[in-house]
Amino acid sequence: MSQPNIKVFSSRFCGYCTAAERLLQSKGLKYDLIKIDEDPSQREVMQEMTGGAQSVPQIFIGDTHVGGFDDLSALNQSGGLDELLASS
Repeated sequence: MSQPNIKVFSSRFCGYCTAAERLLQSKGLKYDLIKIDEDPSQREVMQEMTGGAQSVPQIFIGDTHVGGFDDLSALNQSGGLDELLASS
């Protein structure tokens, strides 16, 4: 079974971004890391995809906007992350 496309909009010096990356890595997942502070045009892309979110990280699994690290962590703890990965 193939893994869905995962995108993490991030920036340098962001502890929550690092935590999100570690959680994804701990599950053996590959993801695209998009640093909006290194490529400012990606901030606009992120805002369009999220409906205007300003903060990072912003995490997408397939077509689903998961949200930030707290959302990802809660989804993982509830078992919903594994379900989302399986259904995407």
